[in-house]
Amino acid sequence: MDDLFAGSLPAAEPLGDGAVLLRGRAGADAGALLAAIEAIAAVAPFRQFTTPGGREMSVAMTNAGVAGWVSDRAGYRYQGEDPLTGRPWPAMPAPFAALAREAAAEAGFAGFAPDVCLINRYRPGTKLSLHQDRDEADLGHPIVSVSLGLPATFQFGGLARTDPVRKVPLVHGDIVVWGGPARLAYHGILTLKAGEHPATGPLRYNLTFRRSG
Repeated sequence: MDDLFAGSLPAAEPLGDGAVLLRGRAGADAGALLAAIEAIAAVAPFRQFTTPGGREMSVAMTNAGVAGWVSDRAGYRYQGEDPLTGRPWPAMPAPFAALAREAAAEAGFAGFAPDVCLINRYRPGTKLSLHQDRDEADLGHPIVSVSLGLPATFQFGGLARTDPVRKVPLVHGDIVVWGGPARLAYHGILTLKAGEHPATGPLRYNLTFRRSG
């Protein structure tokens, strides 16, 4: 199923007003994307951030671009230096930026120029609770989210935490884009099930592209 759309341009599958799913869109680029993740992690290792409330996140994370998203007792924010190494985050790889621009345009958001990429690493048993992406200075830019590796169930809701939530199966190479009226939609990932993927083994990676400034 992962290679079903390889070599073709998938149609946008609507998830709501301002949100679309591009099935298999990143499949042909997966090798280059995974190699770039490995290179980034060699400089800025994956780590589990702590929430402002003191809880350790189950998903491990690193970043690339002009800044990185971080979380600790001081709150959620972007900062230019990796708190683990004290050095700037690795630059955004060219394949990352190109894919994000193209996917955004195909979803109806032409001109998107991401300057940061949040990289999440999921192991079986980890999840991402419902939340909004609202730490960016300008919410007029969309979010582009790329799935690699093990399949997962994406939760996509409305502008209030209590709104109905749609459960969307995601597989290797799928891209979800949301912006405009859906930009602050609540979303998350249900607990990842155990499995083995030819490209990533027992892991799932998620690339989330944003415009931080």
